[in-house]
Amino acid sequence: MTMSDTTNLVKPSERNYGLEHVAIGVDVRVSAQTFEGDQCVPWHRHTEITDTFFCLEGIGRIQIKGRSEDALVAVGERFDVTPGLEHRVSSADGKRCRMILVQGVGKADFIRGSQS
Repeated sequence: MTMSDTTNLVKPSERNYGLEHVAIGVDVRVSAQTFEGDQCVPWHRHTEITDTFFCLEGIGRIQIKGRSEDALVAVGERFDVTPGLEHRVSSADGKRCRMILVQGVGKADFIRGSQS
């Protein structure tokens, strides 16, 4: 599947983490993400969609810009990031972390954020 240039989605060559799309629809996407070491989804936000993370293995870290505490998501837990919130996703401890990401409902985009 070819992603439209207007979405600003991260190209496979620019990713340093594992990503496998499970299902892609008009207004919902489901993906499996794997992080190890310092791999991460860099700071970004979405215009319309909510990112809903479900942890399958390890502990995920979701940082939200402007919040003093990170969200730690353990196996069996879920965490939602609503549209407009700048966030970054990684493993909490550098060990292997696998999460299912459900994105929707709406048009998927990836608006790059700051580096810090």
